[in-house]
Amino acid sequence: MVKIKPILFNTEMVRATLENRKTATRRVVKPQHLRVLDSPYHKEHPETPDKVLLEKLCEPPYRPGDILYVRETWAESADGYVYRADEPDSDGWGWRPSIHMPREAARIFLRVTGVRVERLQEIDDAQAYAEGAEGVPCNCDGSEVFCSRCCNTGWFISPRSEFAHIWDSTIKPVDRALCGWRADPLVWVIEFERYEKPEERKMI
Repeated sequence: MVKIKPILFNTEMVRATLENRKTATRRVVKPQHLRVLDSPYHKEHPETPDKVLLEKLCEPPYRPGDILYVRETWAESADGYVYRADEPDSDGWGWRPSIHMPREAARIFLRVTGVRVERLQEIDDAQAYAEGAEGVPCNCDGSEVFCSRCCNTGWFISPRSEFAHIWDSTIKPVDRALCGWRADPLVWVIEFERYEKPEERKMI
């Protein structure tokens, strides 16, 4: 039996996934899981890294082998379902929030290939690209004063910098002190690959 679980993606995440640019996503470690960091064991063994303790003692939101169906902004039409990611300039469909998408409306399925814990800011350019952040390459010849710094890295806006902006755009302002980019929270890193829609009778 295949275990299948929902996951929420915003419109930009959906597009990146459809374009096979997005192969990972990050989710903040929940406060109740962080309590294990105050456990007697951790106090007796402070040498144990926080992320190792979380990986061993906490239930991650997803596990390798899980099949995920992506909930995205959607609507119903006479011919079936339509998706905001495909209709960016259309407001006439009566779009419904992704949280309300039923499983039968899902068109994107993913198989989890890896799960780990790390600090948000540990992400590098390659990992940010896997999150769907493409960045803006530096195309100048080094003579532009405003661009002298980026020529050292090859990026005008690096994928990592773009990801930081994307991350904060998904966090409510009231939560950014704890969960925003500058807060550098512990996160679950969920890696995945595209997967064909499982047969309904095999889903649980």
